[in-house]
Amino acid sequence: MDGNIGDVLKSLITETLKALNLEEGEIFLEHPSDLRHGDYSSNVALVLGKKVKREPVALAVELVEKLNEKLPKEISKIEVAGAGFINFYLAPSFFRAKMAEIVAPGNGDNFGRLPLLKNKLILVEFTDPNPFKQFHIGHLMSNTVGESISRLISFAGANVKRICYQGDVGRHVALAIWGIRLLKVPFPAETAPLSEKVKYLGQAYALGATHAKDTPENEVEIKSINQKIYDRSDQEVNELYDQGREWSLEHFEEIYEKLGTKFDQYFFESVAAPRGLEIVKKFFKKGVFVESEGAIVLPEEKSGLHTRVFINSQGLATYEAKEVALAEMKEEVFPSDLSIVITANEVNEYFKVLLSALQFTAPNLASKTQHISHGLLKLPEGKMSSRTGDVITAETLLSDLENKALEKMKDRELNNEEKRKAAELISIAAIKYSILKQKTGKDIIFDIEKALSFEGDSGPYIQYTHTRAESVLRKAKEQNLIILDPNIDFSTENPADILSDLERYLYRFPEIVERSLNEMEPHYIATYLMEVSGYFNSFYANTKIIDIENKFSHYNLGLTAATSFVLKNGLYLLGIGVPEKM
Repeated sequence: MDGNIGDVLKSLITETLKALNLEEGEIFLEHPSDLRHGDYSSNVALVLGKKVKREPVALAVELVEKLNEKLPKEISKIEVAGAGFINFYLAPSFFRAKMAEIVAPGNGDNFGRLPLLKNKLILVEFTDPNPFKQFHIGHLMSNTVGESISRLISFAGANVKRICYQGDVGRHVALAIWGIRLLKVPFPAETAPLSEKVKYLGQAYALGATHAKDTPENEVEIKSINQKIYDRSDQEVNELYDQGREWSLEHFEEIYEKLGTKFDQYFFESVAAPRGLEIVKKFFKKGVFVESEGAIVLPEEKSGLHTRVFINSQGLATYEAKEVALAEMKEEVFPSDLSIVITANEVNEYFKVLLSALQFTAPNLASKTQHISHGLLKLPEGKMSSRTGDVITAETLLSDLENKALEKMKDRELNNEEKRKAAELISIAAIKYSILKQKTGKDIIFDIEKALSFEGDSGPYIQYTHTRAESVLRKAKEQNLIILDPNIDFSTENPADILSDLERYLYRFPEIVERSLNEMEPHYIATYLMEVSGYFNSFYANTKIIDIENKFSHYNLGLTAATSFVLKNGLYLLGIGVPEKM
């Protein structure tokens, strides 16, 4: 039987319906939550029973009888259950053949890869931190989601280009530069650590934002600085701007490297702004945009949503105008099949208007732009604010997590360098898994203790399971044991005591990847990896895996190797690395 086993089962059901002269329709299959009820289940008899006015159980019995006439070897039995569900049980030989396929030389690292997006060029824009503001846990959220989706798309065969768009001009920059003038703290020396320089910028921004509206004169001053940033007409402002921008971008690179992201192209608001002005003015002449109170807007009657400003009363491009320009700039560098933009869900309504504007300015780009929004990342004490300085930076959070991970490993038999490397990977797993185990649009309350647990629903637990599997395989190699002995045809053997729940789960990985890709939802992979980890740890606790007296020990080692590949590949798709030792 070739192809995805689920697709094959759908074809069998469709052929059976034709043979019985029953109306065809879309066939749905799911995995029963309890493995005792089979490996796949279909509600076709319930759905069809309503259409043809027949009792579902009786219809299911008839379908099963017909299916049994040409039952392929990969299916051991079919049963009718409940109100008319049809449950399919896959044969032990199917699982054993799958395990052999996963661990065959050259296959393991590629298990789960799909050719669904082969020859496609897809852009994924994410993270988008702003120079002069701190890289906070909200940016961690965007980076985690964006990197995982990028890897999913690449795993499906596409050429992925990671895009980062950074706000290096705008009111926030003016507030930071104004704040620098207000700060009593001296400007950091060139020899100061980068972290100190970035912290200084964050303090300046918070101070500027806090006092911006204290007096009308303050607002006038900030607007003046903002204008000078755009037209580069003031030497002092230029020097502060250039230095602060350089520090911020250098700091961001440090964080990207730690998180495992390498962007292919950076775009900046300072470049998008003048182009955005040109585009809006061009379509203002065509009647798309209109004047309102000294500004140029896309009116509600044009967008079908709500009115938004694209050029403000100062004649400066707003975020909206810059985004319209950005869409064209990205397309010029990378003519794509799809352009994905990942943001927090706080800008959902704004993005709808942006897409509406693109329908007028560049309809071809609007049609291939997909917006994915994520929720907010919060700590138990609540949401943070960069304007008040109440910010949890990515650097601080990751450092705290690393220190706590080191504390957890203090009694483990690892040298200091091994502990340090493991702690860094564990800290990133803790934050990324906590984000990705939830549906993308949901807000997340990040609990550090739960996130770092080696025993609970956490990224480190999955990492630990992978490390445990690798430890077993290392011991087997030290004893010169063979993984999946080629002289034993396990697909024809039927030792009932070997078929485990773990075997009945590992083969599902490619379809989990496909579902995650189709819905752009990494949480399916996160949930699946947690389930596989639970099944493997149960298998590990109840099975003597290395047993030279048992010929099936080779298969148990193969099952362990297959688990290692699946966990490693799945964690990769979540943007999580695997420590060699924990």
